[in-house]
Amino acid sequence: QVQIVESGGGLVQPGGSLRLSCAASGFTFSIYLMSWYRQAPGKERELVATITKTGETTTYADSVKGRFTISRDNAKNTVYLQMNSLKAGDTCGYCCRASRGVRNYWGQGSQGTVAS
Repeated sequence: QVQIVESGGGLVQPGGSLRLSCAASGFTFSIYLMSWYRQAPGKERELVATITKTGETTTYADSVKGRFTISRDNAKNTVYLQMNSLKAGDTCGYCCRASRGVRNYWGQGSQGTVAS
């Protein structure tokens, strides 16, 4: 059974940091492209960051470049999103996605709120 579980969200002040984790099971994690998405109420879902199977290539949305870092540990079947210098506009539900060809698995998401 495929499971993807995000954790690490919470409330943080502007300028602070959060580290999200996404733990996967039930499929061969190391051969899947992993991505983080986010969505704010009333807005479309946004692709935040992507990391290739081996972790050698990462891509980021312009809105988070230089502040967010995606990484993965294939031995732990986990992908991470380190979020620094957070702004109020980063307040969103964050979820991760595993993709390989036509196969896509999504987690339920973790809320990150940036407020003073």
